[in-house]
Amino acid sequence: MILELEKDNLQEIIDSNTNVVVQYSASWCGNCRIMKPKFKKEASAHENITFVIADAEKFPESRKLANVDNLPTFASFEQGKFKNQVQTNKYDLLKELISEVANN
Repeated sequence: MILELEKDNLQEIIDSNTNVVVQYSASWCGNCRIMKPKFKKEASAHENITFVIADAEKFPESRKLANVDNLPTFASFEQGKFKNQVQTNKYDLLKELISEVANN
């Protein structure tokens, strides 16, 4: 499942789903746009994980959950708690982050 935040409610999504992976991005971020289709591809391959796209500019409370200071940032959450993050435009690093969640 993939969701795009429409309000600053990422914590609610994390609390109501066991495994969550978030792409923090912004409309001006070229690398974010490059990674978005890859993120969506991974979402279709991992039905046991909730994938969320969060605009880091529009949703500051959601951004704080992973201490985002660079874009794109990908963060994983398990059982309602922050697990890991990677700030990257490299597909292999994104897949590693997702596999950490998928294998639990």
